[in-house]
Amino acid sequence: MSLTDVAPRTAETAAPLLPALAERWSPRAFDTAAVIDETKLTAALEAARWSPSANNSQPWRFIVARRGTPEFDSIAANLMGFNQAWAGAASVLIVAVAEVVDAEGAERRWATYDVGQAVAHLTIQAHHDGLHTHQMGGFQADGLREAFGLEERFVPVSVTALGTVGDADALPEPLRERELAPRVRRPLDEVVIVRA
Repeated sequence: MSLTDVAPRTAETAAPLLPALAERWSPRAFDTAAVIDETKLTAALEAARWSPSANNSQPWRFIVARRGTPEFDSIAANLMGFNQAWAGAASVLIVAVAEVVDAEGAERRWATYDVGQAVAHLTIQAHHDGLHTHQMGGFQADGLREAFGLEERFVPVSVTALGTVGDADALPEPLRERELAPRVRRPLDEVVIVRA
């Protein structure tokens, strides 16, 4: 049984959204045999490259590793908790890194915000191209910094698993249950503090 047979995947929204936004979701079950087309991977990274940033500073950097490479294994080894149970099945792991201090030593106060925007753009482009992503915050930043020789001014912000949806039955409980559960969000009136 496919995931779409079990629970609705398209968001029930208060207003019409672009399909890539309404249909985007974050699976944990990835197809372990899938190989991502280089054009689609490049398109996702290109979407990140063209995202907005404060003063066009472009403080994002990415470590991109395909499954089966030592770099992928290094990223997977630095994941924490439940992330280690499922993320290794993804076709690609991407570490998003923020340059929080520029080469001259000036603080880039908005760098992590800008990196978040870049990853959001990457995610939507990937979904548009038939791929899925799952962003993670559970990882060892110092381990990634050491594994990839990052200077102190570069801070790992997130790890994104990218691939195609796999079989939810391959997940251990309680991850399988969470994978099959309906998507939910707080109502709009709970997240908008002021709307004048």
